[in-house]
Amino acid sequence: MFRPEKGAVALTLAIQIMDIHEIRQLIRQGTYEFSMHAQQERLAEDLDVTEIEEAITQGEILEAYPHDPRDESCLIAGYAGIKPIHAVLGWAKCRGEGERILRIITVYLPQLPKWSDPWTRGGRP
Repeated sequence: MFRPEKGAVALTLAIQIMDIHEIRQLIRQGTYEFSMHAQQERLAEDLDVTEIEEAITQGEILEAYPHDPRDESCLIAGYAGIKPIHAVLGWAKCRGEGERILRIITVYLPQLPKWSDPWTRGGRP
């Protein structure tokens, strides 16, 4: 068993994972923004903002990226009606302190070959 030397400071590394309940609340409050890339992808995929909000507020975190070099982020998989939608979310960089702003980094319709279904990456058994 490891025991630090007397007087040594023990460090605990906490991995923060984005919380789906906080994400849903921020989306419902309108406390979020689209990155320029997400806006371009939204238009290219012909997705309405309300469809994206519905998919996020009813979706689940499919993948968490706590060690992303740009800060923690996650992939949400959800539906707008019968349309599956993926959204990658993170935190906007804000000057000063205060409330955090959720950023929609990208949105897309999960399709082959990357996705065999909305919950399974392609190429995996």
